[in-house]
Amino acid sequence: MKAPSRWGRRVLRSARLRHFLCWTIQLYIRFVFLTNRWSIEGAEWPQRLRREGRSFILAFWHGRLLMIPMAWQRVAPMHMLISAHRDGRIIADAVTYFGVHSIPGSTRRGGLAALRTMLKRLAEGECVGITPDGPRGPPMRASGGIVNVARLAQVPIVPIVFATSRRRVLRSWDRFHLALPFGRGAFLWGEPIEIDRDLDEAGLEHARLLVETRMNALAAEADRRAGHGASLPVPAPAAPMELAGKERR
Repeated sequence: MKAPSRWGRRVLRSARLRHFLCWTIQLYIRFVFLTNRWSIEGAEWPQRLRREGRSFILAFWHGRLLMIPMAWQRVAPMHMLISAHRDGRIIADAVTYFGVHSIPGSTRRGGLAALRTMLKRLAEGECVGITPDGPRGPPMRASGGIVNVARLAQVPIVPIVFATSRRRVLRSWDRFHLALPFGRGAFLWGEPIEIDRDLDEAGLEHARLLVETRMNALAAEADRRAGHGASLPVPAPAAPMELAGKERR
C-alpha cells in the first residue's frame, strides 16, 4: 500500500478535516445510490434470520465496501470490524452516518480485544460486519478469522456484494470499486453459511475456502449483471459441504 501524501497525512491527523471528509463520503454514497437503478436479490436471507431472532456475520470484500451501508438499511444493529489505523478511522466515522458502529482491530492483528467485542455483540443479538481480506489483503482471499468468529459465536456468515455499471477500479491493494452515478447497480446476498463448532483444522480450512468461493462467485455474478462480464478470478471449488459446515436451507 502506498504511503499517504502530505495532504493525506494532514487529513488523517486533523479531526476537523477528517470529519469533513467523512461527511462528504456519506453524501457521495447517498448520491450514487439515488442516481442508479438498483436490483436486489437474496435480501430474504438476512430478513429471515432477523425474524428468527438470530445474529449473523455480514461478509463483504474490502474493495466492495463503499455501497454496503445502503444495502444494510438498518436491518439490525450493526458493528463493523475496522482497522484501528488512521485510515480505518475515516471509514469508521463515515459509516456512523448510516447507523453502523465500529469495532477497532482486525482478524489478523490486535485481534483479541476485537474478538471479545464481536462475540459480545453477537451474543447480545446484534450483527457484525467483516471484510475477510482486510485490512491489507491479499484481495478477495478470505482469512480464517471470519470462520473462527462464526464458529465461536455459533452464528452464520451471510455474504453480500455490490456492482455498478459505471465505476472506477482503483489501483489500490484491494482494487477498490468506486461506484459512479447515473447507471445501474446490483446488490446480491448469499445464502447463510453455518460453521460447525467442532470442526478440526482441516474442516476450518474447508470452511474458509467455502466462504471465499461463495463471495467471489457472488462478485462475478454481480459484475455480470452490471454489464462487466466474468472479469473476476474465482478460486477452485470448496471442499464437500459435510466438512466445511452446513448451509442454511
